Amino acid sequence: MSSVWDDVVGQTASIDQLKAAADKGPVHAYLFVGPPGSTKWQAARAFAARVVSGADDPDQRDARLALAGEHPDVREVRRTGPSISADQAREIVRVSSLAPTESARKVLILDEFHLLRPEGAALMLKTIEEPPPSTMFIICADFVPHELITISSRCARIDFRAIADGVIAARLLTEGVGPVEAQAASKAALGDLDRARLIATDPGLAERRKAFLTVSKSVDGSGAMATALARDLLAMIDAAAEPLAARHESEVEAVSARIKEFGERGSGKKQLEERHKRELRRHRTDELRAGLATMAATYRDALTAGAADVDAAVGAVRAIHASLEALERNPNERLLLEHLIWSLPAA
Repeated sequence: MSSVWDDVVGQTASIDQLKAAADKGPVHAYLFVGPPGSTKWQAARAFAARVVSGADDPDQRDARLALAGEHPDVREVRRTGPSISADQAREIVRVSSLAPTESARKVLILDEFHLLRPEGAALMLKTIEEPPPSTMFIICADFVPHELITISSRCARIDFRAIADGVIAARLLTEGVGPVEAQAASKAALGDLDRARLIATDPGLAERRKAFLTVSKSVDGSGAMATALARDLLAMIDAAAEPLAARHESEVEAVSARIKEFGERGSGKKQLEERHKRELRRHRTDELRAGLATMAATYRDALTAGAADVDAAVGAVRAIHASLEALERNPNERLLLEHLIWSLPAA
C-alpha cells in the first residue's frame, strides 16, 4: 500500500517520530537536521501532506498536491541568493500571518535554514516562537550554526542521517538501475541519495574514481604535474555535470512553454534559475568531496599495508582533510587542487 512517506529513504526512526506527531497533533515548528540527500526535504513534504490531508494517502487531493509542492496552503521557501536574506525573512513573517485558504493549517517549509543570515534570524525569532495558531513551520537545515541555536531551541528537532550504502543501492534497484551500477553509485554517493541517482547512469564514474586513486602515484613534487593533474580532474568533473545540465535544460523548456501560454508572472523562472545554479555548485562540490575522500583513502591504505612513510602519509591525509574543509568556503577549485596536489608525497 502506498504512503506519503514512500520517498523518505533510510529514516525509519524519523518517520516514526513524525507519524506520532501527526497522530497526537503537531506542534508549531519542526527542525529537520541532516546532510544533503538524506531525504529530509521529501520528509518535510510528506509531513506537510499528512498534516493538511489528515491521512496517510498520497492519492488524496491535498496530500498529492503537497507532495508535488503545489498545495496553496503548503508554502515552500528556498533562498534566492547565497543566503536567506533579511528581505526573504520579512516575507516569511508576512506569509506566516496569513490564514490558510483551503485547509485548517498553513505549513511553511523553509529550506537550507543553516544559510539564514543573522539579521534574518532576528526578524524571524518571534514568529517561529509564537506563530499564528493555524501556521506550522517545517525548517530544513544541513546543520545548526551557533548563531541559530536560539531559533532551533524553539523547534521540535528531527534528525536525519546519511543513508547507508546498502539502502541506497536497494532503492536504486527499485528505480530500474542495474545491480552493478547501483552498487558503484551507492558507494560513490557518500550517503546522498540525490547524488546516487545522478551518478547511477554516469559512464564516467569509474574513470573519475580511478583518476583520483592514481593521483598519489603520479605526483612528483613539481608544479607542472600538479597543474596538469588538477586540470584533468576538473575537466572530468565538468563532463560529469552534463546529465544534470540536460535535466535543467528540459525544466527550462517546460517553464518557457508555460510562460508562452500563461505569461511570465508567477512562472517561477527566476527561482528555477537560482535552483539550477545551486544544484550545479553542489554537484561540483560533491564531486570534489568524493574525489578527495578517495585520494585520502589511498594514503590510509598505503599506511595499513606498510608501504608508505608514516609521517608523509599522515601529513597527506591531513592536507586532504583541510582541503575538504576549505570547500565549505567556496574557494577557487583549480587553485585549491593545484596547491593540494603539489604538497602531496608519492605513495
